[in-house]
Amino acid sequence: MPDNAQTQAQTQKEQPRRRQARGERRIAQLLEAAARVFCTTGYTAASTNAIAREAGVSPGTLYQFFPNKEAIAIELGDRLVHEMRETYGEALAPVDPATPLEEAIGSAIDRFMTFNTEHPVFFALMHGPDIPGRMAETHDQLHATLVGRIEGLLASLMPAATPADVTRTAHVCLGIYKAGLELVLAHEGAERAAYVQEIKDVLIRYLDPLMRDRPGHG
Repeated sequence: MPDNAQTQAQTQKEQPRRRQARGERRIAQLLEAAARVFCTTGYTAASTNAIAREAGVSPGTLYQFFPNKEAIAIELGDRLVHEMRETYGEALAPVDPATPLEEAIGSAIDRFMTFNTEHPVFFALMHGPDIPGRMAETHDQLHATLVGRIEGLLASLMPAATPADVTRTAHVCLGIYKAGLELVLAHEGAERAAYVQEIKDVLIRYLDPLMRDRPGHG
């Protein structure tokens, strides 16, 4: 009897966990489908019916987890922003001032490009003209934090620059990257790789004259 009671209690504990795991898998399935729809049609033209169809579920199933497409976009955006914060934390850490410029820029761009090409919906949501209000606020916060991280990286590469110069340069670098990213996402394969290299070259040519006084700069 005690064994049966223990088994029953264990089963009762496992059922909510299994239901939770199934729910998480369904949410992940819906978010992946939404990412594809948002990339294809944009946020405004997307619909919950299209997302449900892409996910292979009924609209009723979708509504069990999300009340509307804005809630889907916000959940997707929150998850991507969390992953992006981890990415730029690694990509934009200060470096040894003697690090070659090509190496510092190349490493940072490669990390960011990997993230953005693996998650093209991030660009579609964060840079579209019609993103939900809360996501616009998240984007503004992310932009400010990103500029701060770039400033930290540049300060380690430009030790003699004034804070105002570093801030201005950080904004220009981010602008160049965002403009180039749209071109990168519009291409694939070897042509995409060529555009990535062009962005690196532009940034290196822009930054190199600003770093004449760096240790070991030739």
